[in-house]
Amino acid sequence: MKSAPIHFGSIAYILDDYLAKNTFSSIFFLVDENTHVHCLPILLADLDNISAYEILEIDSGEENKNIETVNNLWLALSELGADRHSLVINVGGGVLTDMGGFMASTFKRGIKFINIPTTLLSQVDASAGGKNGIDIEGMKNMVGTFNQPEMVLVDPNFLLTLEQRQVKSGLAEMLKHGLIKNRDHWDNLVQLPSHNAESLAPFIMDSIQIKENVVDNDPFEKGERKILNFGHTIGHAIESESLETDFPLLHGEAIVIGMIIETFLSYDQELISKADLEEVCESFASMYALNTIDMKIFPNLMKWMKHDKKNQNNSINFSLINKIGHCRYDVVCTEDEIRQAFEKYNQWIA
Repeated sequence: MKSAPIHFGSIAYILDDYLAKNTFSSIFFLVDENTHVHCLPILLADLDNISAYEILEIDSGEENKNIETVNNLWLALSELGADRHSLVINVGGGVLTDMGGFMASTFKRGIKFINIPTTLLSQVDASAGGKNGIDIEGMKNMVGTFNQPEMVLVDPNFLLTLEQRQVKSGLAEMLKHGLIKNRDHWDNLVQLPSHNAESLAPFIMDSIQIKENVVDNDPFEKGERKILNFGHTIGHAIESESLETDFPLLHGEAIVIGMIIETFLSYDQELISKADLEEVCESFASMYALNTIDMKIFPNLMKWMKHDKKNQNNSINFSLINKIGHCRYDVVCTEDEIRQAFEKYNQWIA
């Protein structure tokens, strides 16, 4: 399953050309309340080869990435006469493209879809790989499909509509790509004097290509693709737990904490040097505001981690770096080892 074509830069003419060369019984744009206002009008203004379309709007936020939202979308498609010759164009962040891809992949056993990621996180992470999915009771991406869109259209100008907090959330995945696969990419990002939409734009395609190369080598996550989960076993648990509070973390914010704690695990497993440990921790601290983890919630975090999709035989499997730019997968860690890594993180923050 080869990755879908990814086009970077001015994208409207590519979509317009695709619509001119293909005939669809109906076209649907899936948006949220933000992309409906800030992104879709920009896109539509440059399309000449589309006359009729429907707009489906969902509420933004990870808490809405569930079967209830998808069921409502399936019903809307049915009521609007969608068939197997319809096209869905997903315009939004990772939550929306994950869910929109899942909706399209399963409606009438699959209709074509295009992803237009509009956040930095979705451009560098959800853009490549063909993963589509939803959460169940807060458990991340527990139901989904491997199915490629027709194409992915990445326009860095959409990033100018984002708050800085969203930009930094996406930066986390870019940094992860460097840590697991490409030392130069990590160095380029860490050495930037500032991290905003403009300064990061030149490195977006580098991040996409790192992920795309990993995915193409292992499309169904049987081996090397697991390294993309570095920071995510713990990070997803922290993210899921935070969604139960009044102040939920963004995905990238939780993944940064996950990467730091899993870097402590890497050191404890004698996979990395102390110099690498210090470089990773100090680099993240220079870019992000970090807080300690209340160890009272550690049992809850362990419950989330035990639901992680990578686990086998009731063991918790990690992908851990074995030096900056390289990563191992299927590293089993015990609950005591995980707890110690959390405690070391808290001591370091304090």
